Amino acid sequence: MKTIGVLTSGGDAPGMNAAIRAVVRTAIYNECKVYGIRRGFDGLINAKLEEMTLSSVADIIHRGGTMLQTARSDEFMTEAGRKKALNVLNVFNVDGLIVIGGDGSMTGASKLNDLGIPCIGVPGTIDNDLEYTDFTIGFDTAINTVVDAISKIRDTSSSHGRVNIVEVMGRRCGDIALYCGLAGGAESIVLPEMPHDIDKICRKIIRGKNRGKLHSLILLAEGAGSAVEMAKIIEEKTGMETRATILGHIQRGGSPTASDRILASHLAARAVELLLEGKNNRAVGIKCNEMVDIDITEALSMEKKLDMATYKLADILSI
Repeated sequence: MKTIGVLTSGGDAPGMNAAIRAVVRTAIYNECKVYGIRRGFDGLINAKLEEMTLSSVADIIHRGGTMLQTARSDEFMTEAGRKKALNVLNVFNVDGLIVIGGDGSMTGASKLNDLGIPCIGVPGTIDNDLEYTDFTIGFDTAINTVVDAISKIRDTSSSHGRVNIVEVMGRRCGDIALYCGLAGGAESIVLPEMPHDIDKICRKIIRGKNRGKLHSLILLAEGAGSAVEMAKIIEEKTGMETRATILGHIQRGGSPTASDRILASHLAARAVELLLEGKNNRAVGIKCNEMVDIDITEALSMEKKLDMATYKLADILSI
């Protein structure tokens, strides 16, 4: 293993730059050349490679987004596109590739691995939707961003005596809504993994109002419905003014938290070590505060489970 490539793919996540930094510096420490690949798999197909040095990753650990940029690539999803990517890697004598991203990025890494390029996946996504690891890079920053927004929304909601529904990201996974709902003191948390009863939500809102509560807060995961539509139903059923706030891509931005910087550094450095050990098609992660690595195919086949203990606790504390 003399030359390693690194790319970020899919949605960006705070902490990706810390991961890139760890890949580059760990590889150089072990006397390997490193190529940064711009704009994900699309950039790989189009040979957007540049050799990286220690200076290339100076002063980026605190920055959100990804210095290598990211993009979707329909062409890479085809066999012909992947062969183009393989040819580019061979031209630049890249012996192994580290892919930082979510489940789609991991799938791409595994397909390249099947073509003969050893690949290691590093979980970078705010959604926290990979079961094999307790946390993904970017999740901690995203939930801190959401909790900060909730605190601001609570101020204005209390002033007007409103119900406010905050819609957060996460695709089919409700972890952002669940953790932020507990941390933000939400009355109700609506997740794609659990059925919800709109009348039960309304009863809780009315009970709170009757005991003098000035406002109500509902956390809605984007995969569980529309905040705008839910606001209309709740206002009609309760008679209380109800507003919808869709936080959107603000959740992906911002300087990564210390936890995300540390997690990214550990996982990315371990990814380099695995390549140097001759391993391939592995996904690195963290379980019970211990570093793990698992076959990518196995990792992607694991069904993401809802943290029922946290869900029940949030329900109990919101009575």
